[in-house]
Amino acid sequence: MAYLRKETETVEIDYPLGKVWAAVPKALASLEWIVKEIDDTAHHVKAKTQGGFMSYPSVLIIDGVAVDEKTARVKVTAETPVTTITSVADFGRTRDRVELFFEALAKQLTNKKPTR
Repeated sequence: MAYLRKETETVEIDYPLGKVWAAVPKALASLEWIVKEIDDTAHHVKAKTQGGFMSYPSVLIIDGVAVDEKTARVKVTAETPVTTITSVADFGRTRDRVELFFEALAKQLTNKKPTR
């Protein structure tokens, strides 16, 4: 039987929304994740991670909003299909993928080269 494992995290970032939003596709590319949908007007992205041994790829839904002129809020929701068998070997990969995205985004915003 399959179900979705879902993780959500919201982070406020001390950069303007325009700069943060420009860094989102670069962060996804640095992770070699696939952008499925992007809406620059609504600041909404749907991306897919790579799967691994005994794990399915996750779908990340990324939404950005401006808090004020100098601060943006980014919400990331990751959904990973798991089965009874793969859930045993998951070990928090869905949460890890959300954290990996935020690390890659931070590296893009600070202009540091991402490392894998």
